[in-house]
Amino acid sequence: MMTPASAETRARRADLRRGYGFVAPALVWTAAFFALPIAITAVWSLFTRSGRTRDTSLSLANYERFFATPGFLSALVNSLEVAAIVTVVSVLLAYPLAWLIAFRVPARWQRLALILAILPFWTSYIVRSYAWLLVLAPNGVVNQALMATGLVAEPVSIAYSRTATVIGFVHFFTMLAALTIYASLVQINPRLLQAAGDLGASAVQTFWRVTLPLSASGVAVGAFLTFLITIGDYITPQILGGNTDVVLPQLILFQITRRGDIPFAAAMSLVLMVVISVVYILAARRLRMRT
Repeated sequence: MMTPASAETRARRADLRRGYGFVAPALVWTAAFFALPIAITAVWSLFTRSGRTRDTSLSLANYERFFATPGFLSALVNSLEVAAIVTVVSVLLAYPLAWLIAFRVPARWQRLALILAILPFWTSYIVRSYAWLLVLAPNGVVNQALMATGLVAEPVSIAYSRTATVIGFVHFFTMLAALTIYASLVQINPRLLQAAGDLGASAVQTFWRVTLPLSASGVAVGAFLTFLITIGDYITPQILGGNTDVVLPQLILFQITRRGDIPFAAAMSLVLMVVISVVYILAARRLRMRT
């Protein structure tokens, strides 16, 4: 005769098996399309290329070469600087936009406002970059306007620079960050804001002590997504930045397409992935501390 304890144990085991059954497809997908490619990249990064041949003996030569070459380290620093600048500027521009949509736009018009905010996503990434190149070119709209108003006597060099790269990134990621911040702002209970006002807090105090802390998760998510996509992108820096302030993804592409040095490209990719992982860990820890 089955005792209550044994019946409970069997029920728990059955629940555990069902749980594994539900999770198994996600685990298989993650292993096949995330863990396995990273493992293959890691193995390839330990190979070396000599001339037209590939040496499959495992070594850390590619990593030693990367950290011993100032040009490669400079590209990594450029990537971090561009990603940091784009993240800060995008969040600073996105927060007021998200706040206006959440608290100043009537509820019936908020969907339309969000659709207008995500319109840049409907345009091809490459087309957007080339459009900005035309706008920032020496004979583009910006320079023509500056010269027409007499602010400058000759065209300003904006295209093919870090400034152009940052502008192109910010145009796209401001809207992305605004969506994540908006999602946090609309979840704030309006009574909390009213209570702060009833307790004598000014509008500025209410924002700093209530609104901003409660929306910090949306800011953190938007900032991390912006940093993550920016530091791994090579299209916008290649089109708008040219060969000035080369970022690491550009060098990775160069090693693959021009030199055919797949092992060294794999090593640089893993270095970039480690940097992103460190930023993620720091951001996640910071977010947990705030919550």
